[in-house]
Amino acid sequence: MKDISFGQYYPGKSIVHRLDPRTKLLFTFFYIAAIFFVESFWGYLAAALYLFVIISVSKVPLKTVLKSVRAVIFILLFTMVLNLLFYKEGEIVFSLWIIKITDRGLVFSITMGMRLILLVTGTSLLTFTTTPTALTDAMESLLKPLTYLRINVHDFALIMSIALRFIPSIREEADKIISAQKARGAEFDTGNIIQKAKAMLPVLIPLFIGSLRRADELALALDARCYNLSDDRTKLKILRYRAADLSAVFYALAFAGLIVLDRLVLSGIGFIL
Repeated sequence: MKDISFGQYYPGKSIVHRLDPRTKLLFTFFYIAAIFFVESFWGYLAAALYLFVIISVSKVPLKTVLKSVRAVIFILLFTMVLNLLFYKEGEIVFSLWIIKITDRGLVFSITMGMRLILLVTGTSLLTFTTTPTALTDAMESLLKPLTYLRINVHDFALIMSIALRFIPSIREEADKIISAQKARGAEFDTGNIIQKAKAMLPVLIPLFIGSLRRADELALALDARCYNLSDDRTKLKILRYRAADLSAVFYALAFAGLIVLDRLVLSGIGFIL
């Protein structure tokens, strides 16, 4: 639970922190789309350099950002192994019984691992540099056109805000429950997968009950303060685009152009071949 960085905010006064949250949210979506558009090692290298520059400007420690990868290390290894075993195109470089590993399968497995690492670090940087309130305000602003379809965007923004705020609280409560269970002699690191899953039941049940109790208390607090989601609610901080957001747009366009150029070069080579 300590490795889960989503929902955490790293306080700072960098240029990235001061950017409009709508700009950061849109760039994150474009960044994710660009990562799926990459097909070569040079493209992944460009994406890694692009992300490294943003991390450096944001002044968030690289160790803190990379810590988010530890939370998905099992998914990362599992994905790479599956692609390594079931990708059959290319020349066989290793064969053992029914296991056959090809050169193209090895390359594809590595690129998939790089893609997952870049996706996790890029999305975690969004929450590191944006407060949950600013992030939900950005979502509400970007989804405002949906109000013409009679979709209540305010409810969605409130749900997202509460969810983001409760992630660190649930993580801390889970750590406390695990420490209390260990003090009573519970073991979570021994045995097979089934035994470890059974050992987590004394943690999940009080965690689930505590989450429901906290949700009920929050609902009573909102009702006691006469909180409502009317359209004439005002904001404490008004979102405004600035010159720094325009500079970030040019930076993102340069990255997108580089990825498209890399894709076109690969397409041209494939057409020639």
